[in-house]
Amino acid sequence: MKSFKKIGVIDFGGQYAHLIASRIRRLGAYSEILSNEEPLSRYMEFSGIILSGGPASVYEPKSPQIDSALLTSSLPILGICYGHQLLMQVLGGKVEPSNSKEYGKAKLELLSNQNPILRNLDSNRTVWMSHGDEVSLLPSGFQVLGSSPDCKYAFVANETKKIFGIQFHPEVTHSDQGEILLGNFIRICQAEQSWDIKTFQDEKIQSLQRQIPPNKKVFFLVSGGVDSLVAYVLVAKALGKDRIKGLLIDTGFMRENEVSDLKLELVKQEIDLTIWDARNSFYEALKNQSEPEAKRHIVGELFLKEQAKAVASLGLDPRNWLLGQGTIYPDTIESGGTKHSHKIKTHHNRVPAIEEMIKQGLIVEPISDLYKDEVRELGTNLGIPSHLVSRHPFPGPGLVVRMISSAESKMEDSLDKIQVWFKKENPSLDFGILPFKSVGVQGDQRSYAHCLAISNHLESWEDREELSRTITNKWKEINRVVVLLGESAFPKEFLYQKIELNEEYANRLRKADDLVTKILKEENILKEIWQMPVVLVPIGNEKGSASIVLRPVLSSEAMTASIYRMPNLILKRLASSLKALPGIDYVFFDLTNKPPGTIEWE
Repeated sequence: MKSFKKIGVIDFGGQYAHLIASRIRRLGAYSEILSNEEPLSRYMEFSGIILSGGPASVYEPKSPQIDSALLTSSLPILGICYGHQLLMQVLGGKVEPSNSKEYGKAKLELLSNQNPILRNLDSNRTVWMSHGDEVSLLPSGFQVLGSSPDCKYAFVANETKKIFGIQFHPEVTHSDQGEILLGNFIRICQAEQSWDIKTFQDEKIQSLQRQIPPNKKVFFLVSGGVDSLVAYVLVAKALGKDRIKGLLIDTGFMRENEVSDLKLELVKQEIDLTIWDARNSFYEALKNQSEPEAKRHIVGELFLKEQAKAVASLGLDPRNWLLGQGTIYPDTIESGGTKHSHKIKTHHNRVPAIEEMIKQGLIVEPISDLYKDEVRELGTNLGIPSHLVSRHPFPGPGLVVRMISSAESKMEDSLDKIQVWFKKENPSLDFGILPFKSVGVQGDQRSYAHCLAISNHLESWEDREELSRTITNKWKEINRVVVLLGESAFPKEFLYQKIELNEEYANRLRKADDLVTKILKEENILKEIWQMPVVLVPIGNEKGSASIVLRPVLSSEAMTASIYRMPNLILKRLASSLKALPGIDYVFFDLTNKPPGTIEWE
């Protein structure tokens, strides 16, 4: 993306680095996420730099730092939260633990309106704070632009050097006029309206034509999701349809009628698609597997093995074919793409064998610079029908990551403390801690923790969400809260029942997932929901039974997500319909935002 003016976002391990980058792109400037240890020459490729937040304290000996030479360059710099504190410390100010920690909404009063960073901002605004440290002394040359009741130096600037520091988070929707502030910074960087999807499309087509030699063709893995479909069409447009072949590997963990329906749809688009039946191979390889990361690695490695078999079966010379994937930008970061970004999960397209092929130049990933909302926009520009572009995201490993096969997790002593606390704080609610764990993201790091289930006595969605936030903020042992639906009495105990990653259980989840989709379509709310994971979890009343968790979320870039507040009448219909399916005992609704819960349960 060297042809664009760019804003660099330096990642210090904060959960919002991707959100900052995504917001910048929506405002018309291209952005990339960078390490804090890039050479100065790399930073100087950009029109401006944003220092993101992070979980560390800048005064700690091993906290992430930045080359001070960057701060004496001519680049405009914006520090956010940790980035703000780091700027102040490196430039000669002082940062200390705060006597009044701020988490959540705060009032910001602007003390000046003369600086260009303040253009069109109201003097009193609500902003989102999340900090335990604060700047106690400003460096020379800086002035205060704004303060909150508990943070004197909430917004500061050195206008001459074009360096700005803010303690709050303008990238989150909770901060009023946050996009105006970021837009002002883009304008200071002279990068406004310098990038859009059409520009990306044109540049990427030229890049693919340069990257892929005329004697090479691309064998593209099509998963059934939006990303791989858009990536396939983009490569076909760049190279011509005679130089690309699509392969859908049927893993046995696809959605109901996924393979046949997709084949029909792609034929309409004149896309050459080969279906490779690998169901038995995946069932065998995943037998007795339970650990989430192990499952993802097995799927990723097996995709490559089955792709090689398909190439041989079709009589294709592997020396003439590159492998194409629909990898998108968050995949690389969530797999640990920068030094301070913690691995949340290994994406199936980032297993070691794939990484080695990337190093050898054998992989084509045409949309690896894009976020999900940008992929959809690109798909529309490429002429892909809206009903395909707007499909709910579906994980590459398929239903494998929606079948929780983890081993039973015993109740640790720390969980007893949680139960005592909950009874005291919420005497009117029944509850229980489920006997297995799921993946989450807490404090910018991967968590693997328990889920707490509550009875459905809270009428207000605000109360449900507030309780979920309170529990997951207070107890690191809990990374999700769910509400039990459709039960007249709360069970005394949730009994663990082992789930096998085989055809029987996959069919059970397939039917549940298909039933939910049909009901949401009938209720005319499917398009309101960004993604709707339906999860099979290992609890029930008798051997061989299981339960369902509904996980509808609202998002745009998948790096953050909020729960979809589904009407209670529809929840009742879903619960009763799902419980009527054979082998389904309980139905839950996930009340957890991202963070602290990942969108998928694994």
